[in-house]
Amino acid sequence: MALKPTIYKLRISLSDLNRNYYDTINLTIAQHPSETLERMMARTMAYCLNAEADLEFTKGLSEVEQPDIWQKSLEGDTLLWIDVGEPTPERIKKATRLAKQAKVYSFNSKSDTWWQQTENKIKLLDAEVWQFSWEEMVTLASFTQRTMDMSVTVTEESAYVTSDDNEIEIHWKSLK
Repeated sequence: MALKPTIYKLRISLSDLNRNYYDTINLTIAQHPSETLERMMARTMAYCLNAEADLEFTKGLSEVEQPDIWQKSLEGDTLLWIDVGEPTPERIKKATRLAKQAKVYSFNSKSDTWWQQTENKIKLLDAEVWQFSWEEMVTLASFTQRTMDMSVTVTEESAYVTSDDNEIEIHWKSLK
């Protein structure tokens, strides 16, 4: 019998000062049985950093041909393709062919090694690559509850995240 995903419901008060984007977002996130809380929260942060109308989570790990997050036009064209993790250069190349814009958010403890091994190939591609701090993702994941209210305030290359009695500043850097 296949394991079922764990469902999380997040209400996020988002203030993105970089883009002057302000919204209250109700997200229902399915955590794949093989997915860690750190990866799920990295997906959540990537969503917040790109929040717009029609941005949505895909089937992700359950459907390997799809990104983790995408934005589609009314005609069905992929406007934005977001992968979370350390995808292969070939997958990123595919994303740049299928979408008008491609982004990668790396977050893992092995992220630095992945970048050193793939940087030369990925730098040739038309994609943005960002890296979250692994230690901060671990801390953010420790706050996670099945139902939670969060406040996310984005300024420059950090986000101040609060939930209940917890708070953390999440940082990222541009790799490309």
